[in-house]
Amino acid sequence: MTNSILQKIKASVRSANQWFSETPERSLEQAYNAALQIKAIEDEHFNGKKISADSADYGASVMAYFQAELSKYLNIAKLRLAAFNATYSVLTLVNQNPDSSNQFKPTTGSANSNRLGARDKPTIILEKLKFIDYVISKYTAEPPQKKPDSSLSLTVVPKNVKLESTKLESTSANGQNPSEKSDIIVDKIENISDQTGVLPRSILRTFTRLTRELNPKAEEDVVKKFRTSQAKTAISLRFILLLIVIPLLTFQTSKLFVVGPIVERNFKGPQNPVAIFINEEQEEQALRELQRFEEKLKFDVLIGQSPELSEEIIEERIKDKAKTLADEYGQNSADAIKNVFSDLFSIAAFCFVILTSRREIEILKSFIDEIVYGLSDSAKAFIIILFTDMFVGFHSPHGWEVILEGISRHWGLPENRQFIFLFIATFPVVLDTIFKYWIFRYLNRISPSAVATYRNMNE
Repeated sequence: MTNSILQKIKASVRSANQWFSETPERSLEQAYNAALQIKAIEDEHFNGKKISADSADYGASVMAYFQAELSKYLNIAKLRLAAFNATYSVLTLVNQNPDSSNQFKPTTGSANSNRLGARDKPTIILEKLKFIDYVISKYTAEPPQKKPDSSLSLTVVPKNVKLESTKLESTSANGQNPSEKSDIIVDKIENISDQTGVLPRSILRTFTRLTRELNPKAEEDVVKKFRTSQAKTAISLRFILLLIVIPLLTFQTSKLFVVGPIVERNFKGPQNPVAIFINEEQEEQALRELQRFEEKLKFDVLIGQSPELSEEIIEERIKDKAKTLADEYGQNSADAIKNVFSDLFSIAAFCFVILTSRREIEILKSFIDEIVYGLSDSAKAFIIILFTDMFVGFHSPHGWEVILEGISRHWGLPENRQFIFLFIATFPVVLDTIFKYWIFRYLNRISPSAVATYRNMNE
């Protein structure tokens, strides 16, 4: 019993020792993968340049996404690099072995140690560190490091694809030192405004802007950008009109030519007359109207505005009014049934337009982002306060109540007061939470001055 416990303790200690000995290599690999992801974004979306608004022509929302990805991978690279430095120093002191001062202690469970020789491993570690320092230095206050020449640092990966260490070791697996391929030529990464020189960057940017404006082709670029913006605006407005017009046309067409004839033939025929009242509320309303008509007849006779009427005449007029109300409410009931099926057709048409217009949706999203984020801070705050007070403010329950009652009458449903009150108590709260999350998650990062203006106006 005691021997088994001791064996388990020894196995746990060995496993922990092995895990700790592999920590530097694992941390360096994770930091290197994060740096490669940043390099992949630069190559794929910014033509190999620094991830910034000056390197590409993207909108505010797109740049916010790239900045979030950059921040994520930079944090990973810095944290894992710090973990590498700490654990590597500890292992160096513990081993006290001159042969292992520049390399990790090999472990039997490490696949990388089996693939790499003792002479190739320090070179690969050094190249990875150089590449990580080079990528991180571009986004810190320190001057950028000299661009690594090794083929390891030039590995390009697609975005969001995780790299395995075996891919980075394929060069040494063939018996060739990675540093021997340092003559590979690559494009220049940074432009003149991103480098640190004798003159300040603001002067260099001004000089670059003047050079661009004096360029003979500058007018063509301006015209091209204007035509692109004009085409984007036209496509967006046309798509908005389609989203409005197509469902409305589908509703009216289906109601007149598809649903209407079916309802008239099956529910209002001589053998299948449609129910006059589709719910009890309609019946109560019709009875109140008929009772008011009878009382008005008697009241007009009493005040002398109408000649004396016999009971038979009054009863005859009440019967005519009852038939009129029956026809009116019967038609309303039939229209409610038509509206239900016609709305289903219009929703199907709307979904079809959405599913077949992916490109237009992307253009519309970019168009709306440019409009919203291009407004001044006071305009943004005004619009936010207007929408929040209208839909989730103190007086919004009355508006929601009117909307729900109109929808109930449109579909011929009874006005369930409990459902209306429950909806008003929950949906505006959820909508208010979405507004606040959008302000905190996106607007606070893209335009913090607009958030400050919104808070001052709201107070």
